[in-house]
Amino acid sequence: MNDQRTDDLSVLVMAGGSGTRFWPVSTEAYPKQFIPLTSTQSLLQASVERVLALVPPERILVATNARFVSLVAEQLPAIPQENIIGEPVRRDTGAAVALGAMLLARSHGNGVMAVLTADHRIEPVAEFHRVLRSAVAAARNEAQALYTFGVVPTYPSTAYGYLHRAEQIGDTQPKHFRLASFEEKPPHETAQRYVSGAEHYWNSGLFVWSLRAILFELERQMPNHLRALEPAVAAWGTDAFSTALAEAFDRIEPISIDFGVMEGAHDVRCVEATFDWSDVGGWVALETFMDRTAEGNAVRGSVHALNSTQNIVFNSDPDENVALIGVSGLIVVRAGGRTLVCRREDAEAIKQLVAELPEHLR
Repeated sequence: MNDQRTDDLSVLVMAGGSGTRFWPVSTEAYPKQFIPLTSTQSLLQASVERVLALVPPERILVATNARFVSLVAEQLPAIPQENIIGEPVRRDTGAAVALGAMLLARSHGNGVMAVLTADHRIEPVAEFHRVLRSAVAAARNEAQALYTFGVVPTYPSTAYGYLHRAEQIGDTQPKHFRLASFEEKPPHETAQRYVSGAEHYWNSGLFVWSLRAILFELERQMPNHLRALEPAVAAWGTDAFSTALAEAFDRIEPISIDFGVMEGAHDVRCVEATFDWSDVGGWVALETFMDRTAEGNAVRGSVHALNSTQNIVFNSDPDENVALIGVSGLIVVRAGGRTLVCRREDAEAIKQLVAELPEHLR
């Protein structure tokens, strides 16, 4: 596993999420992955920049919603236009991975494929590269192995899926394991047991495999996806592609790559992620990356607080000011003429709120 080559590596970046937990900064028209939440770059730009040191732009595909193709092109001018795939409707990650694997196999033959997300924060980049290279080398050498990255849990989260590791493979650094099972988002007591038992990782949603291995498993477990997508793959790079893709997605049932392939695959392994990882899943998760005041408030933008503490206050409008008096434990967000105020413990209900809003406010 000392082979550090990446010349046969291609990357699929999934950038189709809606980011409703970051409303009102993230909206249906301009979701989370396009917003500079943790740095001056958008999460999408940072995700692509992380891999540009390892692969050229022509070996990167970006799968997004069709309405965001022009926005992706604007934020990622180095990526060839035909490599920005606009999905006509949402069909979950199974469709994105199947299409990406087929397109990459058509253009680059049998190499190694990494599936990354557009809305995670990963630091330091050098450590991410080390772990990714290790997974790429293993996937290249193990013909049927599908690799995912396991994140060491730091608290008993009920918002993440878990990976139950089995025996260690070799003595590599970073460590490689076979996987015993995938575990769905657990209740709190179960999550506590997972964390204290030290045999479970958070499921990062990042994958590495050879194109031959993933296409074999897709053919075995999701053949209808492949059959439906074949005409679109054949039309890639022509004016007929959009129409063929729309017809293909009409025939596909939505299913995640975890359910559709990973849980039933013959040989699933994981690499222990030794980098810092956050899916930046909502306002409470973002708190770590915001400025902290002496009173214990996490703030961004123009904010003034009097006798207030332990609040998360995000103001994205440079011409406005947010002021707090005598409150604690709140999330207060001002963006785009919309205002959100809720208790920290109610943050998970933001998704439900957005679903119930009139369409012009989402």
